[in-house]
Amino acid sequence: MSVIEVNDVTFQSEIQKKELTLVEFGAVWCPPCKALLPILGELSEKYGEQVSILKLDCDESPITPGSFGIMSMPTVIVFHNGEPVEKLVGLRPMSVYENVLSKYMATV
Repeated sequence: MSVIEVNDVTFQSEIQKKELTLVEFGAVWCPPCKALLPILGELSEKYGEQVSILKLDCDESPITPGSFGIMSMPTVIVFHNGEPVEKLVGLRPMSVYENVLSKYMATV
C-alpha cells in the first residue's frame, strides 16, 4: 500500500472505499507537510489493507478542504465509514496518528 493522492473530484469516492481512512490536507510548499509524508508512508505500510491513507493538495483542490474548515496545514482528518471522526491540526508524532487509528480499528 502507499499514500494515494486525491483531489476534489476523486476525494468522495476514495473515502468510501474502506471503513477507515486517514486524509492529509497539505501543500507541496509546506515544510511540516513534507515532514509528515514519511510518517504517512510508514502508517500505510503498517496498516496496509485496513486503512486508506490519502493526501490532498489544498492549492490544487480548494473545494474539499474548504468544506471541512481546513485553516492550516497540515491537517489530518480520520474518516470512519465516510464520516469525519477526528481532526488533527499541525504535525504530530507518528504515535499520535497510531493512537487515533487504533481507536477505530476495533470496529473495522
